[in-house]
Amino acid sequence: MTGNLYDQKILILDFGSQYTQLIARRVREAKVYCEIHPFNLKPEKIREFSPKGIILSGGPSSIYDDDAPLADKALFDLGVPVLGICYGMQFLTHVSGGMVARTVDREYGHARIRVEDTGDLFHGLEKGDERTVWMSHGDRIDRMPEGFEVLAGSKNSPIAAMADTKRMRFGVQFHPEVAHTPDGPRIMSNFLFRICGCEPSWTMASFVRKTVRSMREKVGQERVICGLSGGVDSSVTAVLLHQAIGDNLSCILVDNGLLRRDEAREVMEVFQGYYGMDLHLVDASAHFLRHLKGVTDPEKKRKIIGTQFIRIFEEKARELGRARYLAQGTLYPDVIESVSFKGPSATIKSHHNVGGLPDVMNLELIEPLRELFKDEVREVGVELGLPRELVMRQPFPGPGLAVRILGEITGERLEILRAADAIVTEEIKMAGLYEKVWQSFAVLLPVRTVGVMGDERTYEHVIAVRSVDSLDAMTADWSKIPYHVLGRISNRIINSVKGVNRVVYDISSKPPGTIEWE
Repeated sequence: MTGNLYDQKILILDFGSQYTQLIARRVREAKVYCEIHPFNLKPEKIREFSPKGIILSGGPSSIYDDDAPLADKALFDLGVPVLGICYGMQFLTHVSGGMVARTVDREYGHARIRVEDTGDLFHGLEKGDERTVWMSHGDRIDRMPEGFEVLAGSKNSPIAAMADTKRMRFGVQFHPEVAHTPDGPRIMSNFLFRICGCEPSWTMASFVRKTVRSMREKVGQERVICGLSGGVDSSVTAVLLHQAIGDNLSCILVDNGLLRRDEAREVMEVFQGYYGMDLHLVDASAHFLRHLKGVTDPEKKRKIIGTQFIRIFEEKARELGRARYLAQGTLYPDVIESVSFKGPSATIKSHHNVGGLPDVMNLELIEPLRELFKDEVREVGVELGLPRELVMRQPFPGPGLAVRILGEITGERLEILRAADAIVTEEIKMAGLYEKVWQSFAVLLPVRTVGVMGDERTYEHVIAVRSVDSLDAMTADWSKIPYHVLGRISNRIINSVKGVNRVVYDISSKPPGTIEWE
């Protein structure tokens, strides 16, 4: 294998598809580095990026809409292969002189295509093969631009895939990036390796070596402050930096009283005890409870927790002495969401990791994981030798249990939820499901119900159990947990958590619901 870690780069131009991040994940899974940028990225920026190939994403627009997203045609002057997916194919057709038209029937869901050419994009398949793909479009190609040939067709889309091999321009009407297209990985690999000539150089072992070296060179003898919560992102960030700069890293764990059972103690044992990090615990439980007293509005809770966290973190950082850098566990989806202005996140998202603390603390920001997706961060954790239980830990919200207690947060209600949540986690792990679901947890509802325990009438709290399956938290479906597992969870909570007499299971998906209740 030759070349630098970032020599083999694919540029993905985002036209607003809900699947754009999936395209990037598929490219990364093939061990090729890629980045997502808005469709209107300036030509000079594209040249500066120096991609080995360009992928044009799908999108919700029609090419004939008044506000249809149109990239600069200069991107075709780079002489690198281009693959248009769905809307990206229609844009490619439109600007190349072909004809895009409305379909009589919108094609959505599974469809069958017949392969007509197996030279490049469909290499490895047989001519005449019928293959299942995932379609999602209201327009189709009626006339290909000059120089293009049909690679595959379907009943509703006679031109389901096309290519101008001389100019290295390719288009597919379907979505090869989704799991519903079984041959998607083969098609993506053909584009990356046969057509673009990429090499699989993007590995997490290479990333760790490169990042440790660059962090060491950047930081030198300066001090870095890192907020450590024990979650996957902050843990990997801390260990990566500790490997690079050693004692020049100081970590702060703020116990806001909203953590899970024994969480602060376990984090201290791993990072201070095992890794020997300079880790400082700030027990601010009483402080946060005092500021949250009587507050029931979820957005107000979040703002109070965020404001007080910054205040306490800043005080402790100042107490530790002069520092130049602040390290954060920002991931690539956070970065995409924060710069995107079209597509699935039409409203610009102000993420807690992208901006925030540095403005208050006047520190330079270090984000060693900002190029990575969650699954890649876990791989980095494995490379660094972190305990599997920590690497595979499920996501936990920044405001902690505050968003899982509906209504006022009190010490008593926190203890009830901690006990119930610990049982959910234990039972999910015992059933071998912990690493198969995205998140599983308990929620304390702001209602009481009548029950009978022994010979006595009770009027006590309700716990909702939530478990979802997801790839990236953008969408999620409720987990089909076996009834006997749910039964054990319910029995244990009702029998051992004082103050609870009813357990319910949340079967809402996202959308329309959210993963967390608040």
